[in-house]
Amino acid sequence: MKPKHMLSIVAAAAVTVSLAACAGGPAGGAAEEGAHAGTVNWWTWDEKQAESYKTCLPAFQEKYPDITVNITQYAVDDYFTKLTAGFVAGNAPDAFQNSVEFLDSYAQQGQLEPLDDYIAESGYDLGVFNVGVPAFTYTDDKQYALPLDWAGSAFYYNKDLLKDAGLTEDDVQNMTWNPQDGGTFDDVVERLTVDANGKHGDEKGFDKDDVAVYGIGALGTADYLGQTTWYQFAASTGWTMREPEAWPTSFAFADPTFVETMGYLRGLSDRGLAPEFGQFTVGDTEQLGSGSVAMISGGSWSATTFAKLPDMSVGIAPNVLGPDGETRVVMSNSNGNMLWSGSKVKQAAWDWISFMGTAECQESAALTSGSFFPSIPSAMDALAADQLEKGIDLSVFVDYAKNEQLEPSLAYGNGAELKSELQPLFEAYYSHQRDDDVWQEACDKASEILSK
Repeated sequence: MKPKHMLSIVAAAAVTVSLAACAGGPAGGAAEEGAHAGTVNWWTWDEKQAESYKTCLPAFQEKYPDITVNITQYAVDDYFTKLTAGFVAGNAPDAFQNSVEFLDSYAQQGQLEPLDDYIAESGYDLGVFNVGVPAFTYTDDKQYALPLDWAGSAFYYNKDLLKDAGLTEDDVQNMTWNPQDGGTFDDVVERLTVDANGKHGDEKGFDKDDVAVYGIGALGTADYLGQTTWYQFAASTGWTMREPEAWPTSFAFADPTFVETMGYLRGLSDRGLAPEFGQFTVGDTEQLGSGSVAMISGGSWSATTFAKLPDMSVGIAPNVLGPDGETRVVMSNSNGNMLWSGSKVKQAAWDWISFMGTAECQESAALTSGSFFPSIPSAMDALAADQLEKGIDLSVFVDYAKNEQLEPSLAYGNGAELKSELQPLFEAYYSHQRDDDVWQEACDKASEILSK
């Protein structure tokens, strides 16, 4: 889920929020390592989560009156640098939010505390989560995090433009796709596209070089994992990216099905149905809000933002069904809570993150923020019901989980190096600087980096 918070940089100053109760608990310092007491420092990169988890504190401190919790939030572009510096200096937070991308490097360094003994001793049930648990199981088969939230992708579309094109809600809610002719997805995108003369993409005389409204936003270059862009298309064919599935040593970028999929998606821009690489410098919500794009694939974390676009009614449609007409795949990234192995208050830190991993806390935090999906199903249902009362229908995402269409983004090694090496290759392909030969190079580079 690249994590959902990693996909858009939040420019914010560090914010520290003390969540200590007015009475009870030490003012600071460490307690005995096995005691349910002490000061716990918890870090997050999400400003909204830093605020929303305050709501869990009264109930937590009623249960643990001798524990004080301090929450610190850093902007995402500073977060992991500061976290790593804390490991080196010996003053890292006792507990912190982390992404799958950094599980390998931190676990290798011995900076993470395995949670298995805490889980067993407290009787904590990992079965409360419907997503995220396998993603944080390391190569030693130990559990290093409790899932906190999850994310997926969906299509956001302008309802007025849909109606103007003569399309129905059913047309976008049940889109099929295949790499040969694009299925009904292609039909919808063609119809939604309109040139400067009012010709739709499926009409004779359509001018692909003078487009007023693109039927779909760019689907190829948001990130090298394709969480909100290409992954749903490739995976719906039965293509598997990772080999083996957990802790892979290769990515199947040279597979003919993947190559054909990428060719289809790049072809959308060549046909004038999608913007060219680098054509827009604004984000997905701004593109839809400007009216220059009729439909766009975006993350679940943007659902409330899309819904609040001024003077626009926005619908949400699920990812495409694959060539068999049945397979729908959603890459689901999960963020999790971890413990620092160097903490002097590990038991108290476990008490805090395990409390955050309760339906009571996750529901309270999610309802306060409305911007992230809790990993516990009952809390997700409560959030969806609350948002529906506010006019935002999140049923697409609820159905993903209930229909078991979520595919967890499992951990892999050397994520930062993979990004720096692979992302330029994707960009070169979608800008027509490279052609199909780029995928064998991407495959070779991925294998080299993953095997380190």
